[in-house]
Amino acid sequence: MRISGSALACALVFAMPAQAAEPAPAAAEKANGVDTGFSIGEQIVVSARSMAASSQNVLTSIDRMGGDVAQRANVNYAWELVGRLPGVMLTNFNQGTTSGKFSFRGFNGEGEINAVKLLIDGVPANSNDGNMPYIDAVFPLDIAGIEVVRGTSDPRYGVHAIAGSANIQTRIGGNYLEGKVSGGSFDTYEAQAVAGIEKGRFSQNYLAAWRQAGGWRDHGGLTRGTLAGKWFFRPSEDVRIGAIARWYRGTADEPGYLTLENAAANPRMTNAYNRTDGDTRTVAQGSLHLDASLGDTVDFTAKAYANRLRDDRYVKFSATTSQQRRVTDEDHYGASAALHWHARVAGVPVMAEVGGDMQWQDNVSLRYNTVARVVTAQTRDQAFTTNIGGVYAQVRLEPAPWLTISPGWRLDWVGGTFHNRLTGTTAPINDYGTISQPKLQVAITPVSQVTLYGNYGKSFQIGVGSGAYLIPPRTTDLAPSINEGWEAGVKLRPVAGVEARVALWLQDASGEIKRKLNDPLGDSENVGATRRRGVDVQVNVRPVAGVSAWGALSWQTSRIRVADPATPTYIGHEIDHVPHWLWSGGVDLTPSARWRVSVWGNGQSSYWLTTANDPAVGKFGQYAVFNAEVAFRPLERLEKLELALTGKNLFDRAYEYVWYDSSITTSQSRSPSAHSPAEGLGLTASARVRF
Repeated sequence: MRISGSALACALVFAMPAQAAEPAPAAAEKANGVDTGFSIGEQIVVSARSMAASSQNVLTSIDRMGGDVAQRANVNYAWELVGRLPGVMLTNFNQGTTSGKFSFRGFNGEGEINAVKLLIDGVPANSNDGNMPYIDAVFPLDIAGIEVVRGTSDPRYGVHAIAGSANIQTRIGGNYLEGKVSGGSFDTYEAQAVAGIEKGRFSQNYLAAWRQAGGWRDHGGLTRGTLAGKWFFRPSEDVRIGAIARWYRGTADEPGYLTLENAAANPRMTNAYNRTDGDTRTVAQGSLHLDASLGDTVDFTAKAYANRLRDDRYVKFSATTSQQRRVTDEDHYGASAALHWHARVAGVPVMAEVGGDMQWQDNVSLRYNTVARVVTAQTRDQAFTTNIGGVYAQVRLEPAPWLTISPGWRLDWVGGTFHNRLTGTTAPINDYGTISQPKLQVAITPVSQVTLYGNYGKSFQIGVGSGAYLIPPRTTDLAPSINEGWEAGVKLRPVAGVEARVALWLQDASGEIKRKLNDPLGDSENVGATRRRGVDVQVNVRPVAGVSAWGALSWQTSRIRVADPATPTYIGHEIDHVPHWLWSGGVDLTPSARWRVSVWGNGQSSYWLTTANDPAVGKFGQYAVFNAEVAFRPLERLEKLELALTGKNLFDRAYEYVWYDSSITTSQSRSPSAHSPAEGLGLTASARVRF
């Protein structure tokens, strides 16, 4: 069943659809007495109300980073921060604005399958293909918290939420004026300024930030700048309305990928043929927000938004391929709402919520062959619309003080049309029908400080770009790939100052597809039925005042259960770029009121470069990297001034991102692998002042 945009809009209005309100970074499930979350840094409760579409109603593995950790970070891009959360894998391309991304639950960050729903202040922030270009507009000093929700049981989100979601919450409300300047290795300089003004019922918040870096590698420079404003008004104690506007522009050179031999001999070099590679990216976001308490037991939230992406990239992957110009123009418009009711019925706490969301996309994808940025031929001219909408319902019951049961259901529909403007071909979107996704979450608290939880659910994957459409010569609609998953875990606090969580999870996909990243048409290909499973172990320790430590270890595997008929020998093979082991951890010390010391690290094991699992190509990607920061307030009378020195990759370990490139010939290298070395040891000095 294909559904038009107007029909989907009608369904949205009829069902009172939803999206997540901005929950306070610490307004977690604890409000309901059930705790499955894990936190790094200070968590600040902003409000106990506006629970509509928040993570308070989700019983799964949730991880949070406090604003204090995010705000003092020195990173090129905000996605790097998420790697400090347990079980998160970072893929560092280190190629200009195509810098990298985060992923989890056995999905890689290659861009073939983008399995994480990204939100910024509760507003969807994925591009059409599921990538995360809008995260570039977020700078650390403006972050109030980061929340990652894992698994398939969360009913709030549909498209792109294959493995879960991540919400970056920026600073809204409050009175503050802060600035931070930094400079360091590789000719890196940054300035950030944030301000919050709250008076009476009106609040306004602003961000201005700029970053420039010469790059660790040759031809690796970047310049980034962003502006943001947030205005909120409370006409009464029970209603808040607001608007957010955000604009960003980044330009960057791309150092390119090296052969195995060049990466080992001179990892900081660039290839002569990459000298004109680079990218210019502009993103803009605008959103309107409404949060209302309609009485003691009813909450309502709604949003409307517009996202714009303009990306213009020149890239040459190897000596034997043409330089390409890749142009992406996307305009996405959306709306969402949720209605939440909670009360006691016959003495039993009951919660019910209905909601949904709708997004209309206008997308253009252009590609050209070029020589030193001079066009020689056009290879792609595609314009396509994608309309995606869904509704959900969720109930939460507490029939006994120690038992919480929460069933839910989500339905999604997809519509749209594809135009190949080079050939004049027009095609409808695949008839994905009604995509049904049942959910169930259960939590048991047998004794104080111990929570047993389990959940089950289905999420879905559809094609992206031209891969979502019924383009000739194909005559049969593709079905969505249904991801069916479960999780069982325990969260406990065995003694004061210690908390731990262990979770066992599994996720099966019925017919996984992946993008052909360098395909002229932008099509997708079948992977087959897959199985991802793993174990996550996390510990937080606060033995004495001023000392805290955290650590996480994840084991995961991703395999093909039923291979595509074109590659029958791949059955049982591992999916590429998925390491078996991920680890992260850190220690924070506050020896006195004026000193702060932090040491943290993360790493992973190696991965296959392709699903062929070819021993002749080998495995790559293993690393272990450690970082540290020392900060102090030099003068008592200037207690709002903090000076810091940050060291990244303290032991100057060599590590890299690697992918399989069949265009590399044996005359160029003994290995058909393309390498992007990561930064070596880098030092950054910074000064932060709070006025």
